[in-house]
Amino acid sequence: MNVYEGSLVATGLRFAVVVARFNSLVTEQLLSGALDALRRHGADEAAVDVYRCPGTFELPALLKRVALSGRYDAVVALGAVIRGGTPHFEYVAAEATKGVAHVALEAGCAVAMGVLTCDTMEQALERAGVKAGNKGAEAAAAAIEQANVFKAVVARAGKRAD
Repeated sequence: MNVYEGSLVATGLRFAVVVARFNSLVTEQLLSGALDALRRHGADEAAVDVYRCPGTFELPALLKRVALSGRYDAVVALGAVIRGGTPHFEYVAAEATKGVAHVALEAGCAVAMGVLTCDTMEQALERAGVKAGNKGAEAAAAAIEQANVFKAVVARAGKRAD
């Protein structure tokens, strides 16, 4: 039996982080966590690009263009949708989630989702590093692992062709 899984070594990989500006109190903390995780796992600072979009609804469109550019081994989507008193939350959260999933299936690189969907600002801040870890860092780690397992698939396919 052969088992393939990605390592958490970011050395030699290129990353893009796409982050929404809306709810910046939260998203900036997610971005800090993601960048710290990439650095701690060996990513070269020059191999990481950050792209900003207005909000989480706009995130998938920019994410798609970045992912399909062919410049990156992995892209990380960061945003925060916080429930309010209208159905707006459900629409934005659902479309952002579907959009990121769609990009993940189409992209030639790894795609990780660090989009928070929380009932309150307090919950969002907890998930952005206050109490419950930093979901931006977790998304970056997932991107590293997925990028490495994608490389293993390509390497394995190359060996079969021999």
